[in-house]
Amino acid sequence: MDSKSLSHCRWKCQYHIVFIPKYRQKVLYGQVKADVREILKKLCDYKKVEIVEGAVCKDHVHLCISIPPKYSVSQIVGYLKGKSALMVYDKYPEKLNKWNKSFWARGYYVSTVGNITEDAIKKYIQEQQEESKAEELRRE
Repeated sequence: MDSKSLSHCRWKCQYHIVFIPKYRQKVLYGQVKADVREILKKLCDYKKVEIVEGAVCKDHVHLCISIPPKYSVSQIVGYLKGKSALMVYDKYPEKLNKWNKSFWARGYYVSTVGNITEDAIKKYIQEQQEESKAEELRRE
C-alpha cells in the first residue's frame, strides 16, 4: 500500500492544485520562477506536505501534493499562497501591487488524485455492508 501514517491513521490524500498570479500576469519566469519553486518547496516542508509533482509556468502553478489529513486543502492552499506572496514581495519589492500585497489571484482549482474509481469505492462499501449484515446474523 502506497500510504503514509500518523500516530493513529494511515492515509493517502493527493490533490492536483492550480493557482495563478493576480490578473494571470506572466510574471513567473527567470529568477522569480526559480525562487517561487524554492519557496513552495520550503513551505511544503514546514507543513510536512509532499510535493509529488509540480510545475511553475509563466502564468500559473501546478502542484500534485500529498496533504496530511489533519489539514484541509483550503488551509494548505491559503498557507502556500499567503506566505509565498509575502516571501516574493520581500525578495522583489518592485512586484508589489500598488494597493496591497495580493500576488496570487483569489481562487484556485483542486481535484483529488486517486488510484481507484468511484464505482470501486461504492462496490467496496456495499460489500462491507453485506459482510457486516452477515456477521450480525451469525451472532444471533
